[in-house]
Amino acid sequence: MPWPAHIALHNGRLPLTQQFDIDVTGQAGQRVYDAADRLLQHLQRRTGIVFEQHVLAKDSNDPHATLVIHVRRPAVLKIGEDESYRLHVDSKHAVLTATDGLGALHGLQTFLQLVQSDPDGYYLPAVEVRDKPRFQWRGLMIDVARHFEPVNVIERNLRGMAAVKLNVLHLHLSDNQGFRIQSKVYPELTAEGSRGQYFTQAQIKTIIQYADDRGIIVVPEFDLPAHAVSWLVSHPELASAPGPYHLYTHFGGKNPAFDPSNPETYRFLDGFFKEMADLFPGHYIHVGGDENSGQQWNNNPYIQAYMQPSIPSDEALQTQFIQKLARMINADGKQVIGWDEILQPGLPKGAVIQSWRGKESLYKAAREGHPAILSNGYYLDLLYSAADYYQNDPIPAGAHLRSSARKNILGGEAEMWSELVRPATIDSRIWPNAAAVAERLWSPPGVRDVPWMYRRLHVENLRLEALGLTQIRNQQVLLRQLAGGYDTGPLQMLVDVISPVRGYQRGASGNYTIYSPLSSIADAATGNPWAAIRFSEAVDAFNAHPDAATEQEIRAQLDQWIANGPALEDVIHRAPTLHSITPLAHSLVTLSKIGLQALDYIDQSQPAPYAWVRQTTTDFLQAREPAAETKLRIVDAVEQLVVMSVKAGASDAPRAKEKVSGSTAPRAGAVSADLFDAEAGAERFRGGSCNQRCGLAQVSVPGMAREPWPGSSGDVAVQVRPAPGPELQPFGKRHLGRDGLSQ
Repeated sequence: MPWPAHIALHNGRLPLTQQFDIDVTGQAGQRVYDAADRLLQHLQRRTGIVFEQHVLAKDSNDPHATLVIHVRRPAVLKIGEDESYRLHVDSKHAVLTATDGLGALHGLQTFLQLVQSDPDGYYLPAVEVRDKPRFQWRGLMIDVARHFEPVNVIERNLRGMAAVKLNVLHLHLSDNQGFRIQSKVYPELTAEGSRGQYFTQAQIKTIIQYADDRGIIVVPEFDLPAHAVSWLVSHPELASAPGPYHLYTHFGGKNPAFDPSNPETYRFLDGFFKEMADLFPGHYIHVGGDENSGQQWNNNPYIQAYMQPSIPSDEALQTQFIQKLARMINADGKQVIGWDEILQPGLPKGAVIQSWRGKESLYKAAREGHPAILSNGYYLDLLYSAADYYQNDPIPAGAHLRSSARKNILGGEAEMWSELVRPATIDSRIWPNAAAVAERLWSPPGVRDVPWMYRRLHVENLRLEALGLTQIRNQQVLLRQLAGGYDTGPLQMLVDVISPVRGYQRGASGNYTIYSPLSSIADAATGNPWAAIRFSEAVDAFNAHPDAATEQEIRAQLDQWIANGPALEDVIHRAPTLHSITPLAHSLVTLSKIGLQALDYIDQSQPAPYAWVRQTTTDFLQAREPAAETKLRIVDAVEQLVVMSVKAGASDAPRAKEKVSGSTAPRAGAVSADLFDAEAGAERFRGGSCNQRCGLAQVSVPGMAREPWPGSSGDVAVQVRPAPGPELQPFGKRHLGRDGLSQ
């Protein structure tokens, strides 16, 4: 994951033994040598095999090495470089070839993903891969301004980014809650505007180098002209309204802005951006430009006089402000990026537009000749499911765009705003959903099967944990804290079927500040409750093709939730911090009993009684209510069982009595004669054969009774319904504000 553009699987396997070694040929550059060394170390930790080769020698020249890497030229770290690669694996050796070193880095990640094991040892299947990204810009933004995230958090997320072939780290470095980067020209910015939490320039250089080693560009963002409190604390003379200013402890509220009529504003910013241009070697500097209400401008007589007679609106004034910034930043050899509010007449054509309010601005920018990036629909902090992010395509089928405009759409970027995260929880909000976004931006558009994505995503989530990411282990830590030292097993079973309320519901309460502990059950729950996802897929499969095995799986899970009820109630009773989840615990047991009763009616081939069905309405309504800022995510699936029970025995809805046979997936070990395209291959390799042949071993998801995923044997085609309509809001609505709180 991401799924390659073209792949063919063959007979045979390449075993990993102590003799495994690597040779690099051509003009690879230091990045590739370092990446190959990291691969050696990672494989040793994963397999426990101590290789005879410990480090790579640049002059080894061993054509018989187990893995030969051939690169034509060293990587130049910029958008638009050739990131393609080819990987050939047979029973004797593996050969990775790439035109550019960046492609070799991606190929090494694919090599690692192919490693699997059986009783005979560790190996790679014989395979032929030809791969390249669909989009050039595949980014992740981490907001370190609201809640500061230290260097170790950034570095472990860079490892995750490299693993799924993301190539841009966007750091949101300033906002109303803090200024997070040292300026030696203006040291007062962090002295007065950071509460002591910021990156020194030495630390930033460390992050940049760490990213560079992994083929990732670092883009700094300094949000202007609004979101500017952390600037104005030390420089109130540059504000559009008199100070004093103090760092916000809350989120949202008024949004002070720089004074665009003051020449000192531009002298100050010119000196600052020159310093940052020297510090960040990448080609881009992000200037924000979002959510400026113009309120301060409209109430400042001097600014109003400055606007007359040639500047007709606040939007035109901001455009002039951005134009001046662009000139000074361009003079330093950099290119400006801004949020889509900056897309106004007169904007320099080279400015990159980052669309957060909708695809309309993305397409408008592209048609007008601006490079453009999609962020709308990729807000990870809103905690939608991986399926929601996965199905959000920058250029979906049917998009009315000419080829010239399509070329201007660079790609997309997942956004992690940090109002409701801290270093211990941020990984669980980024991962594994960022991997789903990564596949959408890398793989061909035809790779879009959601159940198949979830099967691979669960495996990828475990692989990411092995890289040091904490989305799995820190959930266990938090559950132990919440349970007060008692057994967390019963609580884990509940957490596996709930997720935090989605969209802006949690933050909109106004109850959170920078001092909030963020250690509740809503912080332990994730956007992808695996047991609920798997249960829903089983119900969908049973609804499409009822069979005894799937029904037994559903029954076993419902029985398990019922049996867990008393132990869960005991944990809740003993832990005061958990009392608020009592309604969820009760609803889980109630719905499980309803589901079993519905299955009984289905088995009897008789419609469920009207009175019973009507009574379940009350239970479903109660189960859909949030508690402790979380929601139960099995309600739709259980309701589907009741719907099936209503139709049981109806002549117009016959049940399939036999198991659906066959699968289009070839048998395990079958030889693929030709390299095939991923868009066709997605259907071909969805089932259990893919799991066996692609290193996607069937895994046990906590809380489920049986191990195999529904449909993983190729027996059924599984469909996923969209989330309930009332809660699934459009991402990034303007009236909600970019962070959902400002307006």
